[in-house]
Amino acid sequence: MTEYEPVIGLEVHAQLLTQSKLFCACSTAFGREPNANVCPVCLGLPGSLPVINQQAVAYAVRAALALGCTIHETSIFARKNYFYPDLPKGYQISQYEEPFSTHGHLDVELESGVKRVGITRVHMEEDAGKNVHGVGGDSLVDLNRAGVPLIEIVGEPDLRSSGEAAAYLKALRDVLLFLGVNDGNLEEGSFRCDANVSIRPRGATKLGTRCELKNLNSFRFVQRAIDAEIARQTALVDSGGTVEQETRAFDPDSGLTRTLRSKEHAHDYRYFPEPDLPPLTIGAELRDTEQAKVGELPLPLRKRWVDELGLTSQAAHALAGHPKYVRFFEETRARFDHPVKVANWILTEVLRGAVVHGLDAKFKITPAQVAELLELVESGKISGKQAKEVQAALDGHPEKTPRAIVEERGLQVVSDASSLEPLCRQLIEQFPKQAESIRAGKKGVMGFFVGQVMKQTQGSADPKLVSELFEKLIG
Repeated sequence: MTEYEPVIGLEVHAQLLTQSKLFCACSTAFGREPNANVCPVCLGLPGSLPVINQQAVAYAVRAALALGCTIHETSIFARKNYFYPDLPKGYQISQYEEPFSTHGHLDVELESGVKRVGITRVHMEEDAGKNVHGVGGDSLVDLNRAGVPLIEIVGEPDLRSSGEAAAYLKALRDVLLFLGVNDGNLEEGSFRCDANVSIRPRGATKLGTRCELKNLNSFRFVQRAIDAEIARQTALVDSGGTVEQETRAFDPDSGLTRTLRSKEHAHDYRYFPEPDLPPLTIGAELRDTEQAKVGELPLPLRKRWVDELGLTSQAAHALAGHPKYVRFFEETRARFDHPVKVANWILTEVLRGAVVHGLDAKFKITPAQVAELLELVESGKISGKQAKEVQAALDGHPEKTPRAIVEERGLQVVSDASSLEPLCRQLIEQFPKQAESIRAGKKGVMGFFVGQVMKQTQGSADPKLVSELFEKLIG
């Protein structure tokens, strides 16, 4: 890609974590029997009337505020008319000309630095149902999702590569997770992405004809699909053809995009104000309440951990990967204020046994147990190897304490020089070449002797004392 510049904008549909749908009291629970979470309202039966879900509005406002959007006091719901089997009413209630929020941004960390990506609007809408194909040779419709509350986050065409698009998507998902308004579950369809892709000659300012890639449900597929579409458009233009505006799908097996339908323009949807819903009013009280719930977002949080606590960028990214990871780290650090040691232990030992699903995360050990365990290591009462043994004994037992396990198993660091010196002398005699290497200045070989002692004492020796003994005896 030297001749053309890709221009990419993402449209993200994020399900709001309410217990009921946007305009009725039906459950939003995932995994129920087909067509179990339905009623006359979400089935579009004659005479049924929608009623707005107040919690959905609050969550939508919180998300828009976190993305720096302007909240409009009055907005209008509109009917988006199109015919498809999973749309029982024949229209989707959305927002069009007057959304509740506009003009925001999202800061995205890239290898080259932080890039600010514009957000055109965040608006509310209801989800459609789901077509299920190949059931006994038939295509069936499950309307459990019909009416589920969504926000659509429409990004500006500010992205210039598939890598930037994936980074934007991950950053947006992290923000919504931290806000508690979305569970970020791509597999269950609660976080979905459409990508608008076009190319233009490098240096040009006019946008090319865009194609929309629908329903990309993983970060990897987003990158692959965008790269495939850029390659397709490039080959088409190079061969003298022109790009037609259309909606396309990505086939992960072939690695290619294919035509779904010619792209409808806005007038094809025949938008008009929803007559069964009054204008939505968002007052200052609701804005202030939701602004207070935004809290510290992932990007400034990671920066603070690096600048103030001394964490590496990699450690900060990993620990800020889920709100429950952040809480675990902060609760442990409140009891044992050595941030780097806490971070390293959580990353290497605690997260290995963590089970994450959506906004929930379960750990086999508690922050209080980890803090006490690290305190025992810091004070020299047990070694790092013994600490791992203690944690294994604590897994799944929040009622137990590290000190009790240490006493119960008789674990204690051997820090008596007179007890360790005979073993050190024996090892020097056993490995004369390694001892001679240390005398010749190869200090790195010292780790070999320390490792031998730790092995023979089953990790109970004080490694610092062992190292000092070898320096004295060999030197």
